[in-house]
Amino acid sequence: TAQAPQCGVLPLLVSAHSTMAELGATLAFSAPAAPRPGQLPAPASRAAALRGAAAAPGGAAQPWRQGSTAPLASGVLAAGAVSALRRKGRAGGRARAARAAVENRTRTVNPATNEPSEPEDFPKPSQIDKTANYLEGAALSKKFRDESADGPKKTVAIIGGGLSGLACAKYLADAGHKPVVLEARDVLGGKVSAWQDEDGDWIETGLHIFFGAYPNMMNLFSELGIEDRLQWKRHQMIFAMQELPGEFTTFDFFEGVPAPLNFALAILLNQKMLTMPEKLQTAPPLLPMLVEGQKFIDEQDDLSVLQFMRQYGMPDRINDEVFIAMAKALDFIDPDKLSMTVVLTAMNRFLNETDGLQMAFLDGNQPERLCAPMVEHIEARGGEVRLNCPLDTIETNPDGTVKELRLRSGEVVVADEYISAVPCDIMKRLVPEAWQRMPFFRQIDELEGIPVINIHLWFDRKLLNVDHLCFSRSPLLSVYADMSTCCKEYKDDDRSMLELVFAPCAPLAGGSVDWLKRSDEEIVEATMKELERLFPTEIGTHLPDGGAKLRKSAVVRVPRSVYAAIPSRNRYRPSQETPIANFTLAGDWTSQKFLGSMEGAVLGGKLAAEVVCDRAGGRPTKGLKAVEPRVEAAAEKHEPRAPDGVKGSSAIAFGAGAVLSGGSKERKSQVQQELRLASAEPVAA
Repeated sequence: TAQAPQCGVLPLLVSAHSTMAELGATLAFSAPAAPRPGQLPAPASRAAALRGAAAAPGGAAQPWRQGSTAPLASGVLAAGAVSALRRKGRAGGRARAARAAVENRTRTVNPATNEPSEPEDFPKPSQIDKTANYLEGAALSKKFRDESADGPKKTVAIIGGGLSGLACAKYLADAGHKPVVLEARDVLGGKVSAWQDEDGDWIETGLHIFFGAYPNMMNLFSELGIEDRLQWKRHQMIFAMQELPGEFTTFDFFEGVPAPLNFALAILLNQKMLTMPEKLQTAPPLLPMLVEGQKFIDEQDDLSVLQFMRQYGMPDRINDEVFIAMAKALDFIDPDKLSMTVVLTAMNRFLNETDGLQMAFLDGNQPERLCAPMVEHIEARGGEVRLNCPLDTIETNPDGTVKELRLRSGEVVVADEYISAVPCDIMKRLVPEAWQRMPFFRQIDELEGIPVINIHLWFDRKLLNVDHLCFSRSPLLSVYADMSTCCKEYKDDDRSMLELVFAPCAPLAGGSVDWLKRSDEEIVEATMKELERLFPTEIGTHLPDGGAKLRKSAVVRVPRSVYAAIPSRNRYRPSQETPIANFTLAGDWTSQKFLGSMEGAVLGGKLAAEVVCDRAGGRPTKGLKAVEPRVEAAAEKHEPRAPDGVKGSSAIAFGAGAVLSGGSKERKSQVQQELRLASAEPVAA
C-alpha cells in the first residue's frame, strides 16, 4: 500500500488544483486558434511552444524548483497550446494516420500527433532510483547481503518457481542460506511463464509491462545486471477512442515536471476524454488520499469503484472514460466489482513518483530474459532450482511444524525452513489437516484468483501500430500491444503480432459471458470483431482487399490469475509470517504494499525471505497480521479433513495458464478437466 507524499508535494498539488479552473479557462480562450480540419500547425510555432513548455534542466522555465506557481502557469499554457493544436489538428486523423504510416516501413505512428514515428526505446527514467520506495527496497536488499557472512545458515525449501518463489530464493541466497526451489512444471515463471509453439513462436501467459513505480522489481533488475533488457517507452498513456474508431488519445507527461504536477498536467491537457468541469470534479474526492494517506486508502476497501464515485459525486463519464480501462488493466475486472482501495493504491503511487507511470517492455521472453538470470544468481551462491517436482503433501510434526515435503514422485524433501510461493487457490488445497482450524489459514478461503484470457494474433501484414501499450477501452478487451514493434525478440517489420488481454472474461470479474467455457474459435472471432470496430481501416471484410488476415492465433486461459480485488478482500491477505514456526508464505496475494502484480510478487518473496533471515539471526520479526473476528469464529466450527491436494499436471492445475487447442485428444481432455476444476466446477468421473 502506498505511502503519503513527502513534505512539499501536497501543497504543490493543492495549488495546482486551485488554479485548474483558471488555467482551463485560459487554455480554452487564450490558446492560438485551432487549425482547420486536417491542417497542421506551423512547425516553427510548435517548436517554439515546446521550448516554452519544457526548458532545459535547471533553466528558468522550471518554476517548481523555484517555489513559484506563476511561471508554472506560463509553462502550462505553452504546453496547453501545443496539446490543443495537436488534438484539434487531428480532425480526420484516421485518414492522416493511415497516410503518415505509409511514409515509414514499420507503419508506426506517434498517437499524440498521428505523425510517422520510428520505433524508439528511451533511456532509463532519471527519477526511478531516487524515490523513497526504491531506496527502501535497496536497503532491504543490502540487509540480505550484509548477513551473508554471519549467523547460522539454513536450508530452505520453497514450493513454487514463479516470480515470488525465485525472488525469495535470490534474497535467501544473498544472505548465505541455501534455497531449494521446487517447481511443479517444466518451465519457470508461474504467471509470467512462456513457452514455444511448434513454429518456435513464444506463447506468453500474460502481457506483462514494467512500470517505473515497481521499486523492488527495478532493484532486482539492477542487482542482476540486466537493466538493459528493459525497453522503456515514451512517457505517455495511450487510449483507443471508442467514439472515433481508428484514432487514439494520450496522456502526455512532460520531461522535468515532477509528480504530482506531471500527472495533473497530463490529464488537464488531454482534450478528448474529459471536459474541464469533469476534470475539476474528479480532483476533490482524491485529495483525502494525499492528506490522510494510508488510513483513507484502507477505509475504501468496502466500496467498489462505482460506489466510491457515487458517494463522492464524481461524474459517470469518469467511469466510462478512465476507470473502466484502469480497473481492467489493474485486476482484469469491471469497476462495479473492483475495490476502490486498489485504484487509490495505484493512483497514490503514480501521483507520488515522477516516473511511476513510465512503462517498459522486456526485450524478449520471460523465462530466458528474466527467470534465467535469477536462477544463475541462485545457483552461483549454492542454491538449487528444480523443475518437474510437483508437491503431493505437506507433512507435519505433532506440534504442527512442518516435518517434510512429500513430492508426487515419492521423494521426501527435508529442510530447516519451508516457504509456500504458490497462488492462494493452490495454497487452499495444500493446507495440512493439523492447520485447518487455525484462523490464520481459514482467512485464505476469502481470497480467490480472478480469471483472465491472454490472446496472441499473428497477421499477414503490418498493421498501423504504436510502439507502446494501448488501453483499448473496449467492452471485451483490456490492454494490448503490437509485440512485433514493442519487443526486440519478436520484431517483425512486415507482419504484426498483437498480444491482447481479454477481460472481463467471467461473471466473477463483471462479465456477462463466461468466456472460459467458450471455444478458442469463438473467443478469437469476438476479438476480431472488436478489433474491426476499433480499427476499421485495418481489419474487416468491408475493406477493398478484405483487410488484414489472421495467420494463426493462440488463446491462453488463466482461470485463477492474481487474487480478485473485490471489495472487503484486502483485509484477508495474510502476513508472510504464519503461526507455524518453520513455515512462511510468499506471493503477491500476501499482505504487502503493492497490488497483485509482478512488483507484488517480488516484494512478497522478499518479505518472506526477511522473515526466515530474521528468525535465523535471532531478531524479532514483524509479527502476524491480525485476523478478522468473523474468520476466528468460523474457524472454530470448521471440520478438518485431508487436504484436497493439487490434481492434474497442466499449467492450469498449478495456477498458471494453458492453451486448450493443440496436442493429442487425451491432452485436450485432461486440460479441459483441469480448467473445470480450477473454475470450481465438478469434474466428471
